[in-house]
Amino acid sequence: MIRILDIAFKDLLQLSRDFKTFMFLLIMPILFTFLFGFAFGGFDSSASDSRLPVGYISQDDNWVTDSLHDLLSKSEVIRLDENLFRSPADLEKLVADGELAAAIIVPDGYGKSVLKDRTARLTVIADTGTQAWVTIEADLLTITGRLHDAVRTATIIDEIDSERMPFKYAFKQTLAAWDEPPISIKETKSAAIEKADSNSSALAHTAPGMMLQFAIAGLLTAAQVIVTERKSRTLQRLLTTATRRVDVVLGHFLAIFLLIFTQFTILITFGQFALGVDYLRVPAATLLVAFTAALCISALGLLIGILAKSEEQAITFSLVPMFVFAGLGGAWVPLEFTGKTFQTIGHVSPVAWGMDGFENIVARGLGFESVLLPAAALIGYAILFFVLAAWRLYVSQEK
Repeated sequence: MIRILDIAFKDLLQLSRDFKTFMFLLIMPILFTFLFGFAFGGFDSSASDSRLPVGYISQDDNWVTDSLHDLLSKSEVIRLDENLFRSPADLEKLVADGELAAAIIVPDGYGKSVLKDRTARLTVIADTGTQAWVTIEADLLTITGRLHDAVRTATIIDEIDSERMPFKYAFKQTLAAWDEPPISIKETKSAAIEKADSNSSALAHTAPGMMLQFAIAGLLTAAQVIVTERKSRTLQRLLTTATRRVDVVLGHFLAIFLLIFTQFTILITFGQFALGVDYLRVPAATLLVAFTAALCISALGLLIGILAKSEEQAITFSLVPMFVFAGLGGAWVPLEFTGKTFQTIGHVSPVAWGMDGFENIVARGLGFESVLLPAAALIGYAILFFVLAAWRLYVSQEK
C-alpha cells in the first residue's frame, strides 16, 4: 500500500508543476461553460413570452367590447400588441413584414350587434396559410364564442328574473364561470424542473458537459507522465525492485483519480454557487455520479498512458476520445434533441451515462434512484478500461 501511495504522490507532484494541467482541468471548462451558456441563453434573465404577438385596434366604444379585450388579454395563446397611434394600414404592414402574427380590428357597432344577437364580425388581418394563424383562429373562435354565450345566458336570466340578477351582473358571472370550470387539467412539475426552466436550463446541461469533456482532455498530461516514465526507463527500473506491476498500475490510477475527482469537486462547487446549477439538490446522488465518472475517466487515462509510446501519441489518444465521446455522449447538444437511433449509439460513450446521471439531478428533478443505472454503467467502463490497461502493461513488459 505504501508503494501505491508513493507512486501516486510522485505523479501528483509532477502534474502540479505543469500549467497545462491547471488550464485543461479548471480554466478551460469554466470558460467553455460560459461560452456555451451564453450561446444557449443560460444567462438570459429576461422573462420570455411564448405567446403569439397580435396587433389590436378597437373602433368601438362599448362595455361588451371592453369585455372582449379583457378576454384576449388573458389568453395563453395571444399576446396583444397595442399602440394608440397605429392605423389599420400600419397593422397590415406589420403582419406582412412578419413582425405580428396577426391583427384584430374591432369595428364600430360590434358591441351593440353582440347584445342584439346579430351577426357581429371582427376584422382580422393574417396570413391564413401559416400554422400560427390556425392556432390564433382556434383561440379567437373560443374567446368570441364565450362572449356570445355569456350574452345569451345573461339575456335568458334577465328575462326570467331581472330584479334578482340584472343583465350585466349575469353577464359578468357567466364569464367568470369560465375561469373556474368544473373540470380542469393541471400540469405539475418538479420544483427542480421549474427552477431549471426559469433561467438555468441551458447551464444545467452545459456545466456537466464541459466538466466531463475537459476531464478527458486533461488526461493528456497525466498520460504523458506515464509515457515519460517508460521512455526514461524509470518504470523498468522500478519493476526490478520489490514493487509489483499491480502496485504501479494502482499508483498511477490513484493519482489520476485524485486529480479528476478534485476537478469535479471544484467545478461542482463553482457551478452550484456561481452558476446556480443545483448539484446539491440530492448531494449523495451527485457525489455518486462524480465518483464513478472519475473512476471511469481515470481508468481511460491509465489506458491511454500505457498505450501511447510518445508524448505526441498521448496527446492524440487523449484529444480523439474527448471529441468522440463528448460529441456522441451529448456534452455539446442534449441527446434528447436527436432521434432514438442516435441516442442509442450515443450511449456507447461513457460521457452519455455521466450526462444522464448529472442531468437527472440538476435538470430532470429525479431522485437518488435515477443515478444508479448511470453509475453502474460508468463503473463497468472503469473496469473495462482498467483491465485493458493492466493487461497491456503486463504484455508489454513480457516482451
